[in-house]
Parts: sequence; C-alpha cells; structure tokens
Amino acid sequence: MQHRHLLPNEIDLLLDGEVGFGVAPLRAHLEDCPACQSRLSDARIVVDAIEDLPHFAPRLRFDDRVMAHVQVIEPWYAVVADAARRLAPQSAPVQVLTAATASVAATAFTTGAVWLAFHADVAAYALRLAVERTRGALLSGAANVIGDTLGQPGVDAIRSGSVASLAVGAGLLLVAVGAATLGLRALATASRRVQE
Repeated sequence: MQHRHLLPNEIDLLLDGEVGFGVAPLRAHLEDCPACQSRLSDARIVVDAIEDLPHFAPRLRFDDRVMAHVQVIEPWYAVVADAARRLAPQSAPVQVLTAATASVAATAFTTGAVWLAFHADVAAYALRLAVERTRGALLSGAANVIGDTLGQPGVDAIRSGSVASLAVGAGLLLVAVGAATLGLRALATASRRVQE
C-alpha cells in the first residue's frame, strides 16, 4: 500500500464507512499518506454538500413529458403481439365465438384452396369471364359519361377518330381543367386578400 495512492473506489469504501478485512489496510495507508488524506477530505466535502441538497419530487406526469421526447423503437413482433392483444376479445363467450368463426373461415379458405388446386381450368375460365364482363361494364359506363358530357357528336368524333385526335382531345381537356383550377385559385387568393 505504500507504493501507490488510494483508488477512487477505495476512497468510496472509506466514505461509505465500510468495514471488513479489505478496509483496514486502506485506513492504515490513509494515516501515512497526506495526499490521500486530502483527497478523502475533498470527497467528504462533496458528499456532505450532496447530502445537504433538498430532496424534491418531480411534478405530476413528468415521466410522460420526458418519454414524449424519447424515441422508443419496438421490434415488429412486439407491435404485432400488442395489436393482437388489443383486438382479442376479453370475455370468454366472445372468445369462444371468435375461435369458432376463425375455425369456420379457415376451413372454408382451405376447402376453396383445395378446390382451386383441382379445378384450376374452371377457376381460370370464371376469372376471364369476370374480367371481360367488368371491362365491358366499365367501357359502357365510360361511353355513357362521355355521351352525357360531350353529347352524341363528341362520342361519334371519338369513335371515328384516330389515336392522334384522341390525344389532342385529352390535351384540350387537361388544358381546360388546368385553366379552371388556376382561375379558382386566383379567386380564392383574391377573396382572402379582401377579407384581410
């Protein structure tokens, strides 16, 4: 102990008033070393000053205000588990009903998947038929909208026109929509200026 000074953790042991077989050599060294006595005295002044500080309690909801500024990153599986817990019903009868409904849905889905696996040609035909009918309905609806918007002469012009005439018509429509948008924006700006 005579060749070195006390380490900070050894001074902490002396400050805390620890007792034991390892503290006696530290006290013996302290009696012979003025530098360590000075360091212990300085440390005791700091400890006494800290002990004299008033104790206070943080304001209500202090932890919420601090945590609002802390970015907490939750793993994806914890987020999914929390969402599942929130969605899960709390009462036993509703849990049984939910489990039964999920079982029926899973059985129906599995049965449908197996049926599709063995009848892929029928499923493909039904899908093609649905797509064709949907496409026909959309085209018919678009023709009705164009007919109502542009009138029969506009529909005839579109039917008889080429791709270039359709592009010119679409461009003119976009220019008209853009001009209307800019006009409305100018009116809104002027109205705001008048109100101010």
